[in-house]
Amino acid sequence: MTGWTPSAVAASVALFILAGLCEVGGGWLVWQTCREGKPWWRALLGSLVLVLYGFIPCAQPISDFGRLYAIYGGFFVLLSLAWARVFDGFKPDAGDFVGAAVAVVGVLIIMFYPRQGGGVESGGIGMVFPGGKR
Repeated sequence: MTGWTPSAVAASVALFILAGLCEVGGGWLVWQTCREGKPWWRALLGSLVLVLYGFIPCAQPISDFGRLYAIYGGFFVLLSLAWARVFDGFKPDAGDFVGAAVAVVGVLIIMFYPRQGGGVESGGIGMVFPGGKR
């Protein structure tokens, strides 16, 4: 394992954002069908986006599943609030902003806390497929 480089940070953040958009967007499409009476195909599309979401974290350079998802949780908080603001007209209040700030601080601590090897896999981003192939 090696430490964080600017390119690894940029790639990781981009993957967290992509994963969050897929999870929040896919979930929102399903919500629209089940709670708002929108057409069935939205739920189907949302379900497919949620399946895609499941693969995105596998491309992260972070080797620990639990740590990866803990970091992602902070991104999810921010992206959920932003999505609701843009697509549902939700107006975050002070508690939302404070909670999101706490989540971001938590993300930064977990992601960049000095630890053996820096918490990033050597060799960068890549999934291992069945049979051990990258």
